[in-house]
Amino acid sequence: MQSSNDQLFRLLRAAAAATRKEASELPNEMPFGFDTRVLARWRADGGLSIDVGSLLRRVVLLSLAIIALAGAGVYNELQQSDSFDAPLSDEYAIADTAINNTFEP
Repeated sequence: MQSSNDQLFRLLRAAAAATRKEASELPNEMPFGFDTRVLARWRADGGLSIDVGSLLRRVVLLSLAIIALAGAGVYNELQQSDSFDAPLSDEYAIADTAINNTFEP
């Protein structure tokens, strides 16, 4: 057991020394032409493949669905009231009265 621990510590010390030595020798900038090679490879693979038309179509359909749901909710609330001068529903009138009674002196 002791010999395996000694071997492990020796290995870890050697790795730490090698890392320190190599880190000081590394350049601080990319190799010449690296960014050009990366961009060329990216373009060869097809680049950024976002289908803008499909994305726009999905956004428009989602927006229309939200507008339809909101319109149905407004229509439902307007059908519940007897006249246009009355509050949209009795629940809102009850809540409004409770809020006014709370904040009035």
